[in-house]
Amino acid sequence: MRWSPSGRSSDLEDRRGQSRGLGMGGRGIHVGLGGALLLLVLSLVFHQDFFSLLGGGVDTGPAPAADGSVAPVQSSPEEERLVDFVSFVLDDDQGMWDQLLPRTYGVPYQHAKLVLYRDVTQTGCGVGQAATGPFYCPADQKLYVDLGFYDELRQRFGAPGDFAQAYVLAHEIGHNVQAILGTDAKVRAASQRNPSQANALSVRLELQADCYAGVWGHSAAQRDKLEPGDLQEGLGAAAAVGDDRLQRMSTGRVDADSFTHGTSEQRTQWFRRGFDSGDPRSCDTFGAAL
Repeated sequence: MRWSPSGRSSDLEDRRGQSRGLGMGGRGIHVGLGGALLLLVLSLVFHQDFFSLLGGGVDTGPAPAADGSVAPVQSSPEEERLVDFVSFVLDDDQGMWDQLLPRTYGVPYQHAKLVLYRDVTQTGCGVGQAATGPFYCPADQKLYVDLGFYDELRQRFGAPGDFAQAYVLAHEIGHNVQAILGTDAKVRAASQRNPSQANALSVRLELQADCYAGVWGHSAAQRDKLEPGDLQEGLGAAAAVGDDRLQRMSTGRVDADSFTHGTSEQRTQWFRRGFDSGDPRSCDTFGAAL
């Protein structure tokens, strides 16, 4: 992508100084790298913390000071550049929705906060852990990202590139759009009324967030922010986190009934639909045949 650091976003909340670690020592079960990867994949697929099955609990680490301050962030120049990049994407994407949401739906956009953390953090939706991957919490209207996920995205899931990283963040911002429009609340209510449809509804919700990410990609392309190959990076990231691919990685088989995010083909299809149209009204996954 074509971007340059322009200062940290006012919507960025940096909790990396409140580092927390998963307790794998003591009475916990020690696992090797392969076992840890398996647990990570399962956690990403099902949005549940499979690391908790190891026992030993969570090492809460040093608590913040009484005044709420935290320890200085220990970080590398590479990580700080990544913080600058996600800050840029956050402002650029939400700036687009500032204009697009009122124009399209007559509804003002409400900015989400992006929380950067390490390992474990408290959220309005309970304890958030890096094992679940980036996520959005509608209860506090915040996105949560452990930057270590981007290493996993590149190294384990084979989706390198800055636009692949941007796609992940834009997808979570898409969930904020859904919360503003009331889509998220409707899906949760429908899932409670008919639990047997909860997974199918979750797939449609996630695919719509992919499409909204594509809408931002269209805007970025129109403003000459993209470079050759960026679109393929975004499509590669969408394909890399398809339910079918993640299940094959973790168990060697695919169970369509347990899908919560959609297949690799579906995720790339809906991201591309938003990218090609630039219109969030094209993202009606609930009225479309999947």
